[in-house]
Amino acid sequence: MKNTIKTLTIVFILVLIAGCASTPKKEIAKIFYPEPPVPARLQFLTSLTGEKDISSKRSAFETFVTGAQESRNRLDKPYGVAAQKGKIYVSDVNNSVMIFDLEKREYRQLQGAQGLGKLIQPLNIRIDAEGFKYVADPIRAQVIVFDKNDFYVTSFSSPDTWKPVDAVVYDDQLYVADIKNALIVVMNKKTGNILRRFGKVGEPKEHLVMPTNLAFDSTGNLYVSDAGRFQLVKFDRDGHYLGTVGDLGSQSGTFARPRGIALDRQNRMYAVDAAFDNVQLFNSDGNLLLFFAKPGKDPGDLYLAAQVIVDYDNIPYFQKYADPNFEIEYLVIVSSQFGDQMINIYGYGKERGKKYQTDEELRAQLKERLKKADKDKSLDKKDETVKEK
Repeated sequence: MKNTIKTLTIVFILVLIAGCASTPKKEIAKIFYPEPPVPARLQFLTSLTGEKDISSKRSAFETFVTGAQESRNRLDKPYGVAAQKGKIYVSDVNNSVMIFDLEKREYRQLQGAQGLGKLIQPLNIRIDAEGFKYVADPIRAQVIVFDKNDFYVTSFSSPDTWKPVDAVVYDDQLYVADIKNALIVVMNKKTGNILRRFGKVGEPKEHLVMPTNLAFDSTGNLYVSDAGRFQLVKFDRDGHYLGTVGDLGSQSGTFARPRGIALDRQNRMYAVDAAFDNVQLFNSDGNLLLFFAKPGKDPGDLYLAAQVIVDYDNIPYFQKYADPNFEIEYLVIVSSQFGDQMINIYGYGKERGKKYQTDEELRAQLKERLKKADKDKSLDKKDETVKEK
């Protein structure tokens, strides 16, 4: 009897090992934007949601032998994203700032987010050139600062009641989006002293209504995503109004729930819309070039999209997911607040051997496609009306 049990146990273990060896991870089909035959500008690479996406996974045999269970440590409701070489930081509004350490293959909480650095509702996180992190916490009503080693440094407040939702550094100044008062509050980034405020200067048509996210271009102009205006509003660094991008609408080039914005080194602008669950790409003049992603739960889709950043430093960690013929120039990282694919990594670049249009040609081609789509919709509606009659 003992020999029989021993034999069955050995057979079970061998079957388990064989099963592990014979079930390779399913490869995700390559997803490009725009879709073929148009030459691709972006490729969806992968997503990060928790520890299982970055840590070395235990095999089924190891779990059987040790009795250890796979960790369910994962993001809950992410919003803000920031990156520096080897790390991706995520503001989890129901938790803390979490770190995907690409180099160490670890998932952990920001070390300084305890004691005086404890976060209540971290909404956005930004990193300056020195590696200092600035976390906007609207419930704590402060911008909390951590150093390059992730330790707590200080917290910045306002003498007036405010609600900071984003904070971005330019030179030695910190620009904070105050959604409660519809203002941009400019502080000294080291002392927290308030230098000036803007957003309610000039004509009413130039005023902010509900600023949610901020981004600077390479020349120092500030873009404000305004959920109340359904636009992106442009200012110079001193707060002078320079214009807008987009307007309220349901077609490409317009916004319903604008959220995160980011600019690349050529001042192309990425803008998230949480209603469309997509990202629109504009040129430096504010003209739409393309859009990518859609609502859903499949790879490449977004589920209540929130923030977007451009990352030039971490390409090597994601190169293995790229098509061999697709050359990545930089990463575009977009957060989803729900689902099993929360931090979505896309690569911006070009396919080898393909002839690419200029931004102007791409824009003209997009306009023609949208015009055709509108015409097709009109014909469909006309057919439905005829059938009803």
